[in-house]
Amino acid sequence: MCAVALLRVLPRTILSFARQEPSQTSDCILLAQENRNYNPGKKIERNVSMTNSNFIKTTGVITAFVAIIAAGMVNSSRHVRAHDDDDDEGEEAKIDRGFQIAPVPLDLLGKNRKLVGLGSYIVNAQSGCNGCHSTGPANEYAANGNPYFGQEQVVNVNTYLGGGRDFGPFPGPGPFPHIISRNLTPDKTGRPEGGNTFATFKAIIRTGIDTDNVHPTCTGAPDGKCIPPPFHGDLLQIMPWPVYQNMTDHDLRAIYEYLSAIPCLEGGPGEPANRCN
Repeated sequence: MCAVALLRVLPRTILSFARQEPSQTSDCILLAQENRNYNPGKKIERNVSMTNSNFIKTTGVITAFVAIIAAGMVNSSRHVRAHDDDDDEGEEAKIDRGFQIAPVPLDLLGKNRKLVGLGSYIVNAQSGCNGCHSTGPANEYAANGNPYFGQEQVVNVNTYLGGGRDFGPFPGPGPFPHIISRNLTPDKTGRPEGGNTFATFKAIIRTGIDTDNVHPTCTGAPDGKCIPPPFHGDLLQIMPWPVYQNMTDHDLRAIYEYLSAIPCLEGGPGEPANRCN
């Protein structure tokens, strides 16, 4: 951008410089004419000398501007390449970190390794999915592994992303259904979240639609199974999908790939018995 700006300014700068030079030359001629010993032959020599000097000055200005433009273009190119390198290193670092912090063994057979690593980073280092999709704070961490007690963090693998956390009646005390987090681990199909395809998973994150229809909107008096208006019972009410929906398709694909690689856990609302076998 700087180079383009200089190219646009350069012609006007040189033209301005050129326009100023004849005025300076005329002043010198007038001064010479006022000299009593003025010699026409010397005027010609002086004008030639002035013209050569002006040409040298103009050439110097052009050379300086060209050098500045060239330097700017080189620096700009290096700057772009540096940013590209930083982006590449950033994702590779996240992938490596994702594998380091994965709290459970991962099945990489038939999986995209890079997506699994990136998905682990998003799930475990950014989104905090296990905080809601475990049975609750009491069992989120293993015995003697609760960081809130000043202990070294150890995630409870027996509840990791298996769902079951009860958030209580929604939207509050009364004859309303309890919101319970879902099981995100893969079932016997190898697909996460109760066997959902990636297309369904993406639709859930993008729109918040509850494909299990666990708590429909009340059409009459609340009966403990429906959610009263203005809450929309067809949408997930606790999960922060309005935030997650801003993720890129690449990020969502990485999360899905990671959830497909973690061990299956039994249980969870709406899940059949022996879902892992």
